[in-house]
Amino acid sequence: MVLAPDSAAGQASAGQAPVIGVSVHYDVGFRSEPQGRTGFAHLFEHLMFQGSESLEKLAHFRHVQGSGGVFNGSTHQDYTDYYQLLPSAALERALFLEADRMRAPKLTEENLANQVDVVKEEIRLNVLNRPYGGFPWILLPPVLYSTFANAHNGYGDFTDLEKATVDDCAAFFDTFYSPGNAVLTVAGDLDVDRTIELVEKHFGDVPARAVPQRPSFGEPLPTSEQRGKQTDPHAPLPAVALGYRLPDPVGEIDSYLANVVLAALLSDGDASRLQQRMVHQENLVVDVHAGAGLMGAPLDARDPDTFTFTAIHTPDVGVDRVIGAIDEELDKLASDGPSEDELQRVTARWAASLHREHDRVVSRTLDLGSAELLHGRAEMVSELPDRIGRIRAADVSAAAKAMRADARAVLEIEPENGGAE
Repeated sequence: MVLAPDSAAGQASAGQAPVIGVSVHYDVGFRSEPQGRTGFAHLFEHLMFQGSESLEKLAHFRHVQGSGGVFNGSTHQDYTDYYQLLPSAALERALFLEADRMRAPKLTEENLANQVDVVKEEIRLNVLNRPYGGFPWILLPPVLYSTFANAHNGYGDFTDLEKATVDDCAAFFDTFYSPGNAVLTVAGDLDVDRTIELVEKHFGDVPARAVPQRPSFGEPLPTSEQRGKQTDPHAPLPAVALGYRLPDPVGEIDSYLANVVLAALLSDGDASRLQQRMVHQENLVVDVHAGAGLMGAPLDARDPDTFTFTAIHTPDVGVDRVIGAIDEELDKLASDGPSEDELQRVTARWAASLHREHDRVVSRTLDLGSAELLHGRAEMVSELPDRIGRIRAADVSAAAKAMRADARAVLEIEPENGGAE
């Protein structure tokens, strides 16, 4: 359990709203779903909003919204989170709701069939019927990784989703949704002693169950460049993604953070190296991005995690020129590193964005919960700005040097019609 009051007294100070965030992170993401059940972790996230043994369908929605709050959930590589943001007076209601569905969600044929259809429609909207849908987080892993856990489509295959049964759901809940496999976080305008009393009141009688042994999803690094191609019927222009393995975000966090800084130097803002060269000076691409973290955010997964480049370019430029420009910028940073001014600008900007993000109660709640679950240290969240500030030019140079062409994945996206004229 993680408790993070706004002040030592547990009262909202001047300028702070009297609100609380409540989240539960379960140690199961789409890397944990069984083979032949792609998309199951995400499907189960939907089922957790379909009522419980003591509350009817949609009751969770009514209780949160009736209190003036908002709620949601999301499925990641290594965890699934659920959260509420409410007025602080509604703290007990939020704790009751989370404990209630941790105790026994309503798993029925009707709910399952309904949510399979909802998830399929979500996939159609976000992936199948959208330009560059699933690019790169669904399409790149099968090129870079070889194991089912790391390479499969976490959104799910329609055939696998349709084969899911209520018994599958019950087994998944019993295996992964035990209290010992979860982290409860409460942040914001709270009184610590009163919050602990309420947690014990509502979670104290949730039956304990065995906690599954956490598997390692590690696999060997590629020994050669891996290439793949996909046709996108909706894409107006060709695109390319490059994928590299990152240092272990838990065991090698400072090396990992050097890659976060590297990504910012390369593509964060108009002054970044790739934006300046590839967009403004040489007009090679219409969009380019570098990022640490497969799902678009750093420190969001255990090992292995992925550094990605994505670029959308015109057919006349060609993929080799795009990759060549990225490689040249990496070589420059590997040999010379960033200037001190460049490094300070990027690290200060990143640290400021962390402070700004954590001014929002819901972001602070979710980040504390994921840090506790993934790293065993919720306090790591407050340490990140200082750790980022300690990254030196030599650290960034080493990160760039590790981006080897003979150990990466290259995914090309080709428009079905050959691209824009």
